[in-house]
Amino acid sequence: MHDIFGVTPWEFTALAAAALLVGFSKTAVSGANTVSLAIFAAILPARASTGVLLPILICGDVLAVLTYRRHAHWPTLWRLFPAVAGGVVLGTVFLAFADDGSVRTSIGAILLLMAGVTIWRRRKAQAPETDDEGPRTGRVTARSYGVLGGFTTMVANAGGPVMSMYLLSAGFRKLGFLGTSAWFFLIVNSAKVPFSVGLGLIDAHSLLLDAALVAFVVPGALLGKWAVHRINQRLFEQLVIAATVVGGLQLLLR
Repeated sequence: MHDIFGVTPWEFTALAAAALLVGFSKTAVSGANTVSLAIFAAILPARASTGVLLPILICGDVLAVLTYRRHAHWPTLWRLFPAVAGGVVLGTVFLAFADDGSVRTSIGAILLLMAGVTIWRRRKAQAPETDDEGPRTGRVTARSYGVLGGFTTMVANAGGPVMSMYLLSAGFRKLGFLGTSAWFFLIVNSAKVPFSVGLGLIDAHSLLLDAALVAFVVPGALLGKWAVHRINQRLFEQLVIAATVVGGLQLLLR
């Protein structure tokens, strides 16, 4: 293990736990993988960690789609994709010039901002509740979250909390939330691969570490599938927001 980014057995154990949390977040509490992001960034160089984490996230996305594929709301996805594409391009340009400190600070600030905006909006007015039905949010809101989601997912694989905030503000309930999120990130994360390869973030060494970690995603996803029906809607939303705040603070304070 020492030959792969100098990872020690204890560090590999922490990365394995983070990979398990990725699986759990994809099938239970979307946004919780910001903790995984912070663990990867703490053990590996911040920029390099994004390349290692991306294939693990895609594995989790596949498992989430297999579990919740019937609950996606495709009009929401088509509304978001153009803005997300613009955000991915912006994120690619940013990564080409930014150092590790800039990456951590920028993403941490955005995550905390998104959590704050969502809490404020939910206190100001009760969001309409939907499940698989469409959300009631404006095009400007969708585009704003789409650009931020694309930027943060490209820069640090941190688009989960941004999109979680959008889906919560739109009033999605658990199954509609998870189904829409699953398809969104499978498509977006897969589209990011060529950009990450071009930036040198994914290479033979990162894929070797991925091969050792990806097996831990599966039990995490199974645990999430078991837990999601035992978490009520209010607790679900609180966990998503709390995970976003914790992830943002970890990035800012590191």
